[in-house]
Amino acid sequence: MAVWGCLIGVMAFAVAACGDDNGGDSGGGGSKSSAGSTLTIYSSLPLEGDGRPQSEDVVRGEKLALEEHGGKAGNFKINYQSLDDATAAAGKWEAGQTSANARKAVGDDKTIVYLGEFNSGATAISLPITNEAGILQVSPSNTYVGLTRSEGADKGEPQKYYPSGNRTYGRVVPADHIQAAAQVQYQKDQGCKATYILNDKEVYGAGIAAQVAKLAPPAGIQIKGNDGIDTKAANFRALAGKIKSSGADCFFFGGITQNKGVQVFKDVAAANPTIKMFGPDGVAESAFSSKLGADVEKRTWITNPTLDPKLYPASAQQFFQKFKAKYGKDPEPYAIYGYEAMSVVLEAIKRAGDKGNDRAAVVKSFFETKGRDSVLGKYDIDENGDTTLSDYGGNKIEGGKLVFDKVIKAQAG
Repeated sequence: MAVWGCLIGVMAFAVAACGDDNGGDSGGGGSKSSAGSTLTIYSSLPLEGDGRPQSEDVVRGEKLALEEHGGKAGNFKINYQSLDDATAAAGKWEAGQTSANARKAVGDDKTIVYLGEFNSGATAISLPITNEAGILQVSPSNTYVGLTRSEGADKGEPQKYYPSGNRTYGRVVPADHIQAAAQVQYQKDQGCKATYILNDKEVYGAGIAAQVAKLAPPAGIQIKGNDGIDTKAANFRALAGKIKSSGADCFFFGGITQNKGVQVFKDVAAANPTIKMFGPDGVAESAFSSKLGADVEKRTWITNPTLDPKLYPASAQQFFQKFKAKYGKDPEPYAIYGYEAMSVVLEAIKRAGDKGNDRAAVVKSFFETKGRDSVLGKYDIDENGDTTLSDYGGNKIEGGKLVFDKVIKAQAG
């Protein structure tokens, strides 16, 4: 089981008293206050390439939440700025652009919160920058465990993301130690006996692949391999043949759509006519599901933290209705997380009262989030910055669209 913390009900900034290796004070990297009654919240998401539809809907969710709060948080007016962490050349998030976004936010004296990134690898770049400035950073979608906890992380994580020594980051989506357990359970439910893994070598993709590889054997699923792919390759037929030779009856891709996700699935499917294929939330979007084709989609299953709308509280039903009425379409899976990310930080600013323009006070207020009734259900933010929500959804693909299959309740390893 993952360690969720040793201090229950104690303010997060005191967690250093636990004596563990999860970081120090959660009070923020500084106590800089913004002058005036207007504060800025920046959003940084990939608005180029295949990730654009998903990110645009996250931005729309964030804007909806801000509109419902009257454009304010407590007594402070909020100026919302949407930034693009992708480039047209890369077609996805790009390190230099991500760094530039974070530095732009840091250079703005009125910045109080930074919402982002969408991709965990991008946050690994922006977080040390915002942390040094003591700015609260909240992601609507990051799931890589090493951003917040040491269990299942690489050496030096998560400390290396917090140069100030203080925790300033959180997320409203369950992390990959939970998703991996759900993914393994989903594979087990589909009768998998031996799984072959490919990953895109990024922070997120390699991370979720490693987590699945770790948790599968105790669940009775043999891991036949875990290979990194060359995302610049024209095709993956050689790897697909290797998977066939391994005797695997199931396949898992640790990665994102933008790193040749569709091509990987098509090539693996072509060489392995009966193999069952699985993907994580990194491919839970229309840019992936709409391009697979009938043969591939019928044997593809995806884990995704977004559940069936009917399983959410009444406030979520209202969100889905308002979103469709305003934008003329159903939202992409992470839109509701964008809505909640904005909502929870606005409430944190409001709870800080007259200190709502003080970065350290807002960080402290965010980490004190307990028993929050949200569109996602009731949750706390723990001392690591993680949500206590844990349910994952299993999704099939029908007619090019993600279709909710079941709730997967799995204990984190």
